[in-house]
Amino acid sequence: MQQSRGRSIAAVICVVLAALLTIPAALAFWGQRTLTDTQRYLDTVGPLVNSPQVQDAVATKVTNAIQQQVDVEELINEALAGVIDDRPRLQLLVGPISGAVNGLIERQVREFVASDAFADIWINVNTKAQQGFVRLLEGEDGGAISLQGDEVVLDVSEVIDVVKERLVARGLTVVENLPIPDIDKQIVLLEAPGLKQARTIYAFANPVAKWLLPLVAALYFAAFLLWRRRPPMAVAIGILLVANMLVMAVVLSIGRQLFVNELAGTVFGPASTVFYDTLLAYLDRGWQVFLWIGLFLVAAGWFAGANRSGTAFRTTVTGALENAGAAVADGPVGQAGRWVRANAGWVRVAIGVLVVLVLLWGNDVSLSRLFWSAVLLVALLAVVQVLVGAGGGTDSAPTAPPAEDEAPPAEGQQVAVEAGGPPAE
Repeated sequence: MQQSRGRSIAAVICVVLAALLTIPAALAFWGQRTLTDTQRYLDTVGPLVNSPQVQDAVATKVTNAIQQQVDVEELINEALAGVIDDRPRLQLLVGPISGAVNGLIERQVREFVASDAFADIWINVNTKAQQGFVRLLEGEDGGAISLQGDEVVLDVSEVIDVVKERLVARGLTVVENLPIPDIDKQIVLLEAPGLKQARTIYAFANPVAKWLLPLVAALYFAAFLLWRRRPPMAVAIGILLVANMLVMAVVLSIGRQLFVNELAGTVFGPASTVFYDTLLAYLDRGWQVFLWIGLFLVAAGWFAGANRSGTAFRTTVTGALENAGAAVADGPVGQAGRWVRANAGWVRVAIGVLVVLVLLWGNDVSLSRLFWSAVLLVALLAVVQVLVGAGGGTDSAPTAPPAEDEAPPAEGQQVAVEAGGPPAE
């Protein structure tokens, strides 16, 4: 009695701790895998180079940075000063010519931003940005991402330098030695008045972030094993997972809106939505997968539980599968069925482990993979149940009834046969 009560208390502690740590563990795992892992970060944000919104934000920033330092109209007036004095009507051409030059600058910038060369620079800039972001969290400064006051800014000077080279190559030599202030080479990503708190959290969370999610899974599994009535515990774990994932969805939605509002009115504003969605795509996909896992656990616990509807449904399904197995119990199927029937418990455990490995293989969990993993699990368990029925059918094969036209033996004959002697005449 005391031992059973101790197990119950331990199970409750495990499931409560797991429920409280589920969201922090998911966020920590995503941050450790996406933000602080350079290659994973590049794999995540690399496709953004093809986003029209991101290309437009970068092109607008670079174009403005150059045009603000080059007064094209003034340069044309200086170049045509003597001619305009002689022919004042030429003054009418200054505006169109300056507009054409500014159009050339913008066109060159946008062509470059849409080119493969910019894609290479984008990877280089984001590599430096990711490394700078980590240094920022670790308390250092400098690099492609830096902290200026309460603003986190991204340096795009490398892009500006390449664009200037392309403009010079096309004859616009005036921009070759053009000094561009540092402030015009930066894109404000967000304001971060709470960066000190973020650095403190990072210092404590980063060493354990990689193991926090497996710890939560272990706590849920320990609670499942410790609780005596496991189907109800499966239902409870499923409900907790669903609740946590719904909270996660709300948190991500609020964070998205705050991020978009923070960048509204800036050059990067139009690209803020696609940037946020891309950066958090792995986390967004993850909560949906675990939401469905929670629903699947609720359904499995109901199916295996002692409730009236679950028991009736389970009896119907397993009975139908075992009857199908009994119908093919002769031959090799029956031999395999006897072995499966004797080892059904650990065969089901092995199937569960196999499906979990299929689901988590490559750390790229998705809804489609979850769906096919669930189909594989149900199909394999159904095959096991059919084989269990085949094994039972061969062990207890029904005897053939006597032929209808054959009379039963007389009472004296039956006694003689049982005694071992000849039948009485």
